[in-house]
Amino acid sequence: MHQGNWTCSVCGGAITELPFEPRSTDGLMCRDCHSKQKGNTSKPNNHNDRGDKPTFSGDWKCADCGGAITSLPFQPRDTSNLKCVDCFKKSRG
Repeated sequence: MHQGNWTCSVCGGAITELPFEPRSTDGLMCRDCHSKQKGNTSKPNNHNDRGDKPTFSGDWKCADCGGAITSLPFQPRDTSNLKCVDCFKKSRG
């Protein structure tokens, strides 16, 4: 856990501990607000047959081989070092 002094972007409450080191304070939510949003039944139409995990469609290129990437299990913040599944597996050993 990472200790800090952040503010919830939804309710303005204090956040003193997070399970990750935030890159930015934009969009940080306290546990209560995160739970409320997670429990929201009006989910975007980007879910697939992998259960409750969303996928994001786009037109990206692999940074290693230049191959097309059309779907990711996350919304990329920076597309300069995206890798296709094969290149990602090779880089993980």
